[in-house]
Amino acid sequence: MSHEMHPKVYGTVTLGAKGQVVIPVELRKKLSLRANDKMVVLSKGKGMIGLVPVEEFSRFLSEISRLRESFEAGLK
Repeated sequence: MSHEMHPKVYGTVTLGAKGQVVIPVELRKKLSLRANDKMVVLSKGKGMIGLVPVEEFSRFLSEISRLRESFEAGLK
């Protein structure tokens, strides 16, 4: 999976009656997303929503934890 530095718009989605959205096929293929994949839902401020695959979010948290430990060790 590539980690692009610049955002890309993949289109628009419509919120269904049950609160469901369909992620555009191009993005699903690019990120190798499949039916029943678990996603973390994030929000920042009003009107901004993000979806992150659970595995990717876990890797991110682990990396942040390591960076925090390194930072704190440097303060001692």
